Amino acid sequence: MTEEEARARLQADVSRETFDRLETYAAALVKWQKAINLVSPGTIPELWTRHFLDSAQVFDLCGVKEGLWLDIGSGAGFPGLVCAAIAFEKAPDLRFTFIESDLRKGSFLRTVAAEMGLKIGVLTRRIEEAPPQNAAILSARALASLSKLLGHAERHLSPNGTALFLKGATHGQEVEEALETWRMTMESIPSQTADGAVILKIGDIRRA
Repeated sequence: MTEEEARARLQADVSRETFDRLETYAAALVKWQKAINLVSPGTIPELWTRHFLDSAQVFDLCGVKEGLWLDIGSGAGFPGLVCAAIAFEKAPDLRFTFIESDLRKGSFLRTVAAEMGLKIGVLTRRIEEAPPQNAAILSARALASLSKLLGHAERHLSPNGTALFLKGATHGQEVEEALETWRMTMESIPSQTADGAVILKIGDIRRA
């Protein structure tokens, strides 16, 4: 998929106002990238395919229209900030909080969200040290092994909450390792943007 195809797919799925917010985000990311390593430099020419469309597909899987969406290890804001922009139009009763321990990245998230006209919360804390958030949705991308992510989910998800984890082609091995310690319900949804990659939709998380 080309960058123009990715942009066109997003434009078809959201309002003009939402797409304008995403373009504001993209411009800010390129600007801040010169001072802070927000994403891998080699992916800048592929922002819309590798980051924006990849993140947008997560929103359609959340299944809720209200409550707290917690994005952990947020970094540059993927997938959470893209989902927050879409939710502003499609699920305005969802609230978004981001946990990012790096102060500079936390500053980026606050600044770009304000430029996009979004109200979000940013906790510049380690995930395991932040107060339990009782989130309806917990998302993470390129952060940690599935086993470690499930530990974060156990702390921060509500009892009926759902975790959405973007995982690459080696996710099968991570699932096998996680099942040694954890029990859960899990659906594996093929990624729209990367061959072999998936979004793991997980609930009912408990220790084995």
